[in-house]
Amino acid sequence: MDFSINEEMQMLVDTMRKFVDRRVDPLGALIEEEDRIPDEIIQECKELGLFGLSIPVEYGGVGTDMVGKCLVLEQLGRTCNGFTTLLGGHNGIGSVGIVKMGNEEQKRKYLPRMASGEMIGAFALTEPNAGSDAASIRTRAERKGDHYVLNGTKHFITNGPVAGVYTVMAVTDKTKGPKGITSFIVERAFPGLSIGKIEKKMGLHGSYSSEIIFEDCMVPAENVLGEEGQGYMNALKILANGRAGLAARNLGSMQKLLEMSVRYAQERIQFKQPIANFQAIQHMLADMAVDVEATRSFTYRVAWMVDQDMKVIKEAAMLKYFASEAYGRVADKAVQIFGGMGYMTELPIERYYRDARIARIYEGTSEIQKNIIAAQLLREYPV
Repeated sequence: MDFSINEEMQMLVDTMRKFVDRRVDPLGALIEEEDRIPDEIIQECKELGLFGLSIPVEYGGVGTDMVGKCLVLEQLGRTCNGFTTLLGGHNGIGSVGIVKMGNEEQKRKYLPRMASGEMIGAFALTEPNAGSDAASIRTRAERKGDHYVLNGTKHFITNGPVAGVYTVMAVTDKTKGPKGITSFIVERAFPGLSIGKIEKKMGLHGSYSSEIIFEDCMVPAENVLGEEGQGYMNALKILANGRAGLAARNLGSMQKLLEMSVRYAQERIQFKQPIANFQAIQHMLADMAVDVEATRSFTYRVAWMVDQDMKVIKEAAMLKYFASEAYGRVADKAVQIFGGMGYMTELPIERYYRDARIARIYEGTSEIQKNIIAAQLLREYPV
């Protein structure tokens, strides 16, 4: 595995780093307080092609591979996680289904508008009674002529209020269990779709999540993604594919916390010397650095595997589990190193601490990742 990158990709990474450091990060307090991303930042993201990272060039996107996308998402992770989630959700689970499983007509209809940022993507699987147990979804889709009629409610949908198109999982045949679930491409403008409650969250300010309500929502039959009955498998593939990108976002945040902590430890004077001189602080910094480098190696190995079209169900679950838990450990140590200032909203440390907590829950909890890992191991080593 060779993770060296070409000059063009290095230029893109450098551009993203400057954009984050100079344009987004200075607005962190505003994004946090107002729970919104300024329109001018969204426009700059469109101009930089950040909505088209996963979308092939022929459909108007940047067309990066998974390693390239992770390099960009790592840089974006260095700032407000709400901002990163908007782009990460769109470029990951919000669009990868159409990119990987859509037919040519679907790709030409939706991907150019998604690449330009005109149409933001979202993934609608979770329901009030079906989170980790995705096979228990209750949203129904009944075929009527050349349309399907959807009824049900999704919730906690990232990008829900701002999305223009959703990849929606619904039951077409309840007698078949998971094999009776079908995935649909559903436009915001389709009659019968409405936005319900917009959630108030502990963190990820600037990233909106909400209920999506379907009341006799009319979806054309040509908007079935893949084939009828493939929805559950599609969902698993979409989630597995997106886990390297999520880990890259976590990695960027972890790296930023490490850098801030090392600098602060050298500047903060206690007992007439920098706290960096104390072994307890040194050990925390060492632990943080180990978690950062382990996450970096693991992230790019799995991203490389995705680009080689290798099976990554187990590895993606391992990565999601490790990276999200590591992010939590790094954020916790950063608060401890900064002490009282780490708890104050004057600095961004407490924001990262709150944002890190969701990483162990969304797109599959740590416990579900361990279930997936164990199931794959039992298949690999049968008695």
